[in-house]
Amino acid sequence: MHTFPGMTAMASAALQRVVQQTSRVVLGKERQIRLALACLLSRGHLLIEDLPGVGKTTLAHVLARSLGLAFHRIQFTSDMLPADIIGVSIYDRESSSFKFHPGPVFSQLVLADEVNRATPKTQSALLEAMEEHQVTAEGETRRLPEPFFVIATQNPSHQVGTFPLPESQLDRFQMRLELGYPDRDAERALLQGVDRRDMIASLEACLTPGELLALQGAARQVHVSPALVDYVQALVEYTRRSPDFVNGLSPRAALALVACARAWALVEGRDRVIPEDVQAVLSGVAGHRLHPVVNGVRRTSSDIAVGLVEAVPIP
Repeated sequence: MHTFPGMTAMASAALQRVVQQTSRVVLGKERQIRLALACLLSRGHLLIEDLPGVGKTTLAHVLARSLGLAFHRIQFTSDMLPADIIGVSIYDRESSSFKFHPGPVFSQLVLADEVNRATPKTQSALLEAMEEHQVTAEGETRRLPEPFFVIATQNPSHQVGTFPLPESQLDRFQMRLELGYPDRDAERALLQGVDRRDMIASLEACLTPGELLALQGAARQVHVSPALVDYVQALVEYTRRSPDFVNGLSPRAALALVACARAWALVEGRDRVIPEDVQAVLSGVAGHRLHPVVNGVRRTSSDIAVGLVEAVPIP
């Protein structure tokens, strides 16, 4: 075992509290909540793509409160500039020098709301922050706080006023999720329940940032067997050989698949990864990185993942 005794059970219990609290606000979406949590535990950034009004922003707010993270929301618009995200230096008369004023990216959890409504130049301002956990402004590099996450939401690309995210930026997101409409029971509870904003305001943190960093470390220690690595490689190699996709999964995507599977196993209370863990996170990790050859039929991330699971046997 690669985790010390009792750590897996303690981690799972803490994470279950986060899942339960989040599920009381975001109704009927426990699987998506677990996937979002696995993404953050694997030190990744999360993209939530769906129609307006299905709870994308609410999910980000609740996760920030439940994980005890300093939170900042950036509403992306077409006239936003990179300095609006990173920050800007302003001349200080008293010191006769320029003083840097940090932008909203200097937070532990940044919600990039409707990120695809900003221009590509502004979207790219997030790239260095997401990859390096630092920003460079006016020749000086500044570290971002730890832990640091970006949760971005975007509307479907066919909606008016959107700028599609380039592949290079899409690849920075460890996982992409779709929430979808709630089922009938969940929507009825939503209609008859308390206002979600009031519920969020009353939430208490289930973890501290230090505990979250420890859980990230525990996720990296979850055991991955050679046979499990064989399975991941088989999935990745299939996408590279298959005529169904324009390009196959990259080595970065393979690393993301293993990292998210480790985190999913930890959420589920296991200290080793099983093939079902890989299958659970496959749609979130691979869906936005694989582009099916156009044949007139729209394939969702779930469709792609189901096809891969069926095509590639477990070793």
